[in-house]
Amino acid sequence: MKAVICTKYGPPGVLQIQDVDRPVCKDNEILIRIMATSVNSGDVRVRGLAISGFQKIIMRLVLGISKPRKPILGNVFSGIVENKGNKVSKLEVGDSVFGMTGFKFGTYAEYISISEMDTIIKMPVNASFEEAASLPFGWHTAIYFLKKACIEKYKKPKILIYGATGSVGVAAVQLAQYFDTELTVVCSSKGKPLMEMMGVKNIIAYELEDFTQITAMFDIIFDAVGQTSKKVCKKLLNKGGSFVTVGGMDVARGQIIHLEIIKKLFEEGECTAIIDRIYPFNEIVSAHAYVDTGRKKGNVVITIPY
Repeated sequence: MKAVICTKYGPPGVLQIQDVDRPVCKDNEILIRIMATSVNSGDVRVRGLAISGFQKIIMRLVLGISKPRKPILGNVFSGIVENKGNKVSKLEVGDSVFGMTGFKFGTYAEYISISEMDTIIKMPVNASFEEAASLPFGWHTAIYFLKKACIEKYKKPKILIYGATGSVGVAAVQLAQYFDTELTVVCSSKGKPLMEMMGVKNIIAYELEDFTQITAMFDIIFDAVGQTSKKVCKKLLNKGGSFVTVGGMDVARGQIIHLEIIKKLFEEGECTAIIDRIYPFNEIVSAHAYVDTGRKKGNVVITIPY
């Protein structure tokens, strides 16, 4: 099968499409023909080891010293169950599925074999493969951090989302709207049309206005891109308020319950796939280069030819 191999840490050009052995599913595993995956901030951070200070040492120890130990990157997928082990009971051959692999990676490939107990469920019935592949990373991360901030304990909480136009940001915006919050977002002026299209009224363009100088106070501040800090935002928090960020060592680990929430919300029309660009598999380097610019709005999806 074809797979994208990360030959070493570095710029997008370190990614190469190579022929590798197709996985064979074990008794408790499912063989999935991957139809689509995505390139998100986590992918480019791993590929480029784009982490500063002591965290870079930790990540080398976790991922591999000079290159990833698991060279096939990618951590989200949508696809079709092509085969299953004789102990698999939850899914059937032919099922359309979506999910996440986390630090197991492996989704930049034509096939993957994973346990039926991993983070995988049937796709939303009304989603395309491209839409389904765009959902898990951003939505899963947004659900994890906003639940960590105890969004459910508030009645109409005031929330600020910093970095609202990335894959995590657009999911967090929709989740905040679902919880009927008083929402303010910080993004670039180029991201303002997307936020307006999504129904956001309070928009701060960071290159035109310093968001830390506004007089509003918030119950929750969510840094969806890891570019600010609690120290910077502290004066904007109400007493007892929460600051959460994707920029620390806390990682949103895969949970089936989060996929079930995503599926339910998508089927009910409360969750929309925001896709910036779709690249074919053989343009994976260009897709990573685009995400590296920091200008993507929503998700960048990779389609894998069948």
